[in-house]
Amino acid sequence: MPATSRRRRQPPAGRTARTSPMTAQVQVALARRTVTPAGLWTFGAAASAPLVVLLGGIPAIYAATGVTALPATYLLVAATVALLAVGYTAKARQVSHPAAYYGILASGLGRGWGVAGGMVALLAYNAIQISLYGLLGATLAAQLGGSWPVWAGIALASVAVFGRWPVVRSTWLLAGVLTVSLLVVAVFIAAGVGSANTLSWDGFNASGLAVGGIGGAVAFGVASLMGIDAPGSFVEEAVDRRAVSRATITGALVLGVVYATAAWAMGLAVGPASPGQAAAADPDLPLTILDRAGTFWVTAAGLLLILAIITAMLAFHSVIARYVFAMAREGVLPTGLAGADGGARVAAPRGGSLTQTATAAVVVGGFALVGADPVGQMFAWLSTLGALGLLCLLLAASASALTAPKPARGDGGLWQWRVAPTLGLLAGSVVLVAMVSNAGALLGAAPGSLLPLLLPAIVAGTAAAGGMWAGHLRQTQPQVYAGIGHGTPATNAVPDAINVNI
Repeated sequence: MPATSRRRRQPPAGRTARTSPMTAQVQVALARRTVTPAGLWTFGAAASAPLVVLLGGIPAIYAATGVTALPATYLLVAATVALLAVGYTAKARQVSHPAAYYGILASGLGRGWGVAGGMVALLAYNAIQISLYGLLGATLAAQLGGSWPVWAGIALASVAVFGRWPVVRSTWLLAGVLTVSLLVVAVFIAAGVGSANTLSWDGFNASGLAVGGIGGAVAFGVASLMGIDAPGSFVEEAVDRRAVSRATITGALVLGVVYATAAWAMGLAVGPASPGQAAAADPDLPLTILDRAGTFWVTAAGLLLILAIITAMLAFHSVIARYVFAMAREGVLPTGLAGADGGARVAAPRGGSLTQTATAAVVVGGFALVGADPVGQMFAWLSTLGALGLLCLLLAASASALTAPKPARGDGGLWQWRVAPTLGLLAGSVVLVAMVSNAGALLGAAPGSLLPLLLPAIVAGTAAAGGMWAGHLRQTQPQVYAGIGHGTPATNAVPDAINVNI
């Protein structure tokens, strides 16, 4: 028989090839070795959006809580998140799954926990990403006029286009905006410190932590750092998987120091004893301080704020697209959502990208139809929900790391698999309690409102729904259930693009 007639037919570009019914997995993979260590760090830092934290987050914390030791609070929160990230990234490298929390919990705590974690991750990442449309729409409406839903719709269309870009091109866009944003933050710090009559270190005084509003400050601080876990979703595409740990942990520590220094400089500029009063009296306090360095920097900050919000949305969009892609590849979500641009080797998860865009359009449209406040309600509620969900997932990932038997740990020693996860669980649990008990401050809810209780209920309900879906799969599709958390297809199962071309 001629060799050509024996050749296995390849699926058309954009279609997926399946394995045998025993595995029920879609054999399509993300483009391996395309995201550098610097690119991993960029995605995490861009998702946190330093300029958004400077211009909106820090003054809001000062005004809402009155805590003067905000710099010290940021350092403590960053240290806690970094400890939680040790176990998270150790497991992320081990399971090598684009839906990081889904794979981590499935391998450590069980398949039902994995699906529950995957659903909570989709809820949390979508909530944070969609909340930014309210912030962006309101900002553009205030600066240029018009309706915030219109501006949000334009931004949504832009992110939908950028989200289909190959990850390398997206990385360059995020890196450019992030670099200039950090430059503006550095100029702000110099302006704040330079305008101070005397240097004061009261912002780092531990006695300033024993005040009534500290729980709210901790909650706000956690929300500021959410997004640094993004590198875990790019492990399948990473040039060096070990860099996932360095990018995530370094991202938490570096951004914690940056935010603490910026908060310290803001306190110096207005007087370390009354930053809360100054922030409440002047909503544009960071720009007022930045103006001391020159009008140019105020103009640049206004423009970069828009770009920083868009790139943060793009970073979260990319993470969500990979979660949808990876969970659909294993049949937990409809397998049609594993569709991708680039054939068997994927440069951009098309199905996941379109799903996230559609979800954002529905939610933004819903908030617009009911006449919700885009900042006080849409941004505050959804970003708080997202931060709460991701903090719970970091805690669960540390618990998963503690369950890993010694043969499964691979590289790393007691610090990665026992000490850091234990410390992270202890410190993280305190932070979680502070966040839940002070959710009203984040939401701007009136005393006695049930809204702060609704958010933990949504997270718990989503996890329960995921667990029930896993139970349904176990009964009706045991092949799919057995493949939950399977991770990256074997190297030889999906040929590299160069081999396909040959």
